[in-house]
Amino acid sequence: MSDHETHLLSTSRFDVVEVPADPANPDGKKRQILRHPGAVTILPLVDDDHICLIRNYRVSVGKELLELPAGTLEPNEPHAVTAKRELIEETGYRAKKLTHLHSFYLSPGILDENMHLYIASGLTQGEAAREEGELITNCVVSWKETLQLIKDCKICDAKSIAGILMYDQLKRSGEI
Repeated sequence: MSDHETHLLSTSRFDVVEVPADPANPDGKKRQILRHPGAVTILPLVDDDHICLIRNYRVSVGKELLELPAGTLEPNEPHAVTAKRELIEETGYRAKKLTHLHSFYLSPGILDENMHLYIASGLTQGEAAREEGELITNCVVSWKETLQLIKDCKICDAKSIAGILMYDQLKRSGEI
């Protein structure tokens, strides 16, 4: 939080602040935004043709979503460490290799959360270490089925769509 921001609300996961008018924005209005420490999302490659998605109940939308595993950065934690931790916590998989693919903003109109996308490969299955209250189940699906799930709006969260489609594009172009 900068010295020019007014603190409105602090929670365990984010802060709400009001920022003064920005000279780059011609309307001259103050804005209320969410400050977030950042997060990771992981695309777990089970084998050459399958990935592990998770079914995760999301209180904010009141339903279960099919998505890539993800989690919030701890203070001063490198995002690669968060990716390794969250993969184990949410899926039980351990990765021989984690590759950072991209970083992106989820909703920059109101939120400064920077999401770091990792590809997890060389997976071995172990026990998940889910946090209390997490209602998560693993769902291993083929790549073709994953893309169809996006087309059919069965995968409907931004981080999962962005991560899956980015990986697919790079895979098709031979860049990975």
